[in-house]
Amino acid sequence: MTLPNPDSVPQKVQDLSRQLSQPRPLRRGSLSVRYMKCSKKGCACAEDPEARHGPYHTLTRTVKGKTRSRYLSQEKAGQAARQIEAGQQFRQQVEAYWQACEQWADQLLDSSEADSEEAAEKKGSKSRSKGRPRPKSRRS
Repeated sequence: MTLPNPDSVPQKVQDLSRQLSQPRPLRRGSLSVRYMKCSKKGCACAEDPEARHGPYHTLTRTVKGKTRSRYLSQEKAGQAARQIEAGQQFRQQVEAYWQACEQWADQLLDSSEADSEEAAEKKGSKSRSKGRPRPKSRRS
């Protein structure tokens, strides 16, 4: 496969490509905050939802079909939230890049079809196929 001439690459594809090539920490998954009850007798958390322990910040994602979670400090949870947001933006940029490249590919196909139609009109076919001779009927 040959690479396209950079001058022939649409500006939108070039811009999106540049955006995608900027390295940054990205993350998939979700972040949640939980307040939990403990199992100690006499602890107020068993009776009063306001007295539950926490907040516990949990980072969750799926890896090879299995859910993986880990607890994070509040500071790390803020950092993970920014990474998740950057990951979502990256996913949107990838989708926009796909769409721009498909539009470009469609334009190339459309121009190729127009060229081949034009060539077919100019040159045309001089002789037509005569086909196979029909077999004679046995009934005669």
